[in-house]
Amino acid sequence: MPSHRIAMLRGMNKALFIKLAILAVITGLLCIVLARIGGLVDERQARQHEAEQSVVQSQAGPQTLLGPLLMRHCKETWTPNKDGDQTRSFIAVLPPSQLQVGGRVSPDPRYRGLFKINSYASKLSIAARWDDFERLSPPAENAGGRVECGDVVAMFSTSDARGLRDVQLKRDGRTLNVKPGTTNAVHPAGLHAVIATPRSGETLELSLAVEVVGTQRLAVVPAAGSTAVSLQSTWQHPSFGGRFLPSEREVGGNGFSARWQVSELASSAAADVAAGKPELETLAVDLIDPVNPYVMSDRAIKYGLMFIALTFVTVGLTELLTGRRVHPVQYLLVGLALSLFFLLLLSLSEHLPFLAAYLIAAGAAAAVLTQYAAAMLGGWLRGLAFGGGIALLYGALYVLLSREQTALVIGAVLLFAVLAAVMTLTRRLDWYRLGAAGAEGGAEGGERMDQAA
Repeated sequence: MPSHRIAMLRGMNKALFIKLAILAVITGLLCIVLARIGGLVDERQARQHEAEQSVVQSQAGPQTLLGPLLMRHCKETWTPNKDGDQTRSFIAVLPPSQLQVGGRVSPDPRYRGLFKINSYASKLSIAARWDDFERLSPPAENAGGRVECGDVVAMFSTSDARGLRDVQLKRDGRTLNVKPGTTNAVHPAGLHAVIATPRSGETLELSLAVEVVGTQRLAVVPAAGSTAVSLQSTWQHPSFGGRFLPSEREVGGNGFSARWQVSELASSAAADVAAGKPELETLAVDLIDPVNPYVMSDRAIKYGLMFIALTFVTVGLTELLTGRRVHPVQYLLVGLALSLFFLLLLSLSEHLPFLAAYLIAAGAAAAVLTQYAAAMLGGWLRGLAFGGGIALLYGALYVLLSREQTALVIGAVLLFAVLAAVMTLTRRLDWYRLGAAGAEGGAEGGERMDQAA
């Protein structure tokens, strides 16, 4: 091979290496851009959390309901030695043998600027029944001890008493005088009423009509021998949680209805309440948004580098196969267009439904890249093919975002399919000859430019 051609190939290889290095730097810069956009998503999520806390502080937070329960403050006195009497104070708590809770949970969203917080107003009817009152008269634990107990108190506890609205507590149809606080140090927030001490063999029934306002979550403690809960709502996207899932549930376009049936054989809530434990088992429902724009945008950005890499590979293959030279600046502009799609998606999703925001952002990015690729690759046919490939990538990304459970397998299959397609299209290429042809083309182009000059 002539020495001038060897020198030309060496120069071309050096130029190719320099170009690859520049593309690596461009890719690094685009990663920084994606990271900054990701940081913006984190900032918006933090501001949404601040908005939620603002609503919680101004209205009421997630609500956990406990009761009604019967309770007595007791004191035991005994004389262990000649030094004098000793005393201990305790609370005797009696959960009901049967507890029924029913009502509606009406969504009442609140807004802080752009941020929506899912709050609610629930109107509940609660019925509790007691058949045995022996535990309200506890025996002495010490030899010679004497136990004295105060009035019987019916208490109802909430995690945030600010959410209590209209409250009406009745015993056998007679309205009781309700006072704030539960007089229970472990579960202090709520209300209580003093009732006449039930007689042995008597059945006590209490009914409570209450409106409770809260934010996002409503939970009930199944502290009874048998607990039945029935809730209805117009909210279409409930998330059932706690320790017990509904035994029956229906979720549709008109909202949801759910029923729980919990026995003390399956739950330790009644025993834990009697023992004075603060952490109790619950059954709960959360009013959630199925599509959180910040979560979806954050997940989309995680695929940004894959987008850029696939696009650069496509442009590079087109450059090699057609002999059309693409400048690093053009690679940079294409990468910026791909990156700014995620910023456009984030900003639009704060004002529009996520699907509409995604379609607008993807359509705008695909249109810009199509017309730019037509000039970059030398023809509208190539530009349309490039834009169509970008549109397919955006379609694949939306599938990945909407199929959270199967996103990994779908992404792996798509990447493998892309790699297989590239390997199939380039399986007969002679990369050495292609490089030499590119070198000669580059040298001839340079000579023509020198002659023209």
